[in-house]
This record gives sequence, C-alpha cells and structure tokens, in this order.
Amino acid sequence: MGRSYTHRLRVRYGECDPQGVVFNAHYFAYFDVALTELWREVAGSYTAMMEQGVDLQVVEATARYRAPARFDDEIDVTIDVAKLGTTSLVTTLAIRRDGTLLVEGEVAHVFVDARTLSKIPIPDRIRTALEG
Repeated sequence: MGRSYTHRLRVRYGECDPQGVVFNAHYFAYFDVALTELWREVAGSYTAMMEQGVDLQVVEATARYRAPARFDDEIDVTIDVAKLGTTSLVTTLAIRRDGTLLVEGEVAHVFVDARTLSKIPIPDRIRTALEG
C-alpha cells in the first residue's frame, strides 16, 4: 500500500541463545530498528516527531518464524506500510538472509498525542510520507 524500507543488520553473539540461533524476542527488536529508520526517513527522526507532539503506541505485534538467523549473519529487515487508518498504522515486516525468508511479522501502532497519550489522527505530513 505504501512506503517500503529495508535496513541491514549483523547478528551479534549476545543475541543468540544456547542453540546458537537468534533468541526469538530479538526479532521484535530488529523490527523496532527498522521502524526507527523508517521514521528517520519520513519524519526526520522519531525524536523530531515526538518534539512535534506526535508519538506511537504498539497495540499488537506478531511474528512467524520460518528459519533461524545465527551469529554474524547479515540480515535484511524490510518494513512495508500495509494499512493507514484514521489513527492507526499497520506494518508488515520480513527478515531475510540472502533472500531467504527467516521471519515475517506484523505490528500495529496507534498515533497518540505525545503529552496526553490520547489517540490522534495521523498528521497529514506523516500520512503523505507513509503513503510513499
């Protein structure tokens, strides 16, 4: 539907479990890194967006694991804007190593006023940037 962004990461040793694969919770951190980089592209930065009174809250996050990533792998985290509602944003994410799908996920956010944390409509400038 909208903008797509890919960010490359290298798996660090401390992100792996005793079986030598990335511990499942770290994939959500990888999703967050890609989202932060997306905000840098569409809003200047996440901090800049917050300084303008806009924040986000995660309301749902899912992941489906297809294959493991391991220490020192270079992985690509792709985030796609799947849906823009009035106050919400749904992104789909895919983590790949050399084109092989490792993890796919979805994260739903609600836009909120940075001070009151009340839901707000997606600001027009952000909506336009996310539509790509």
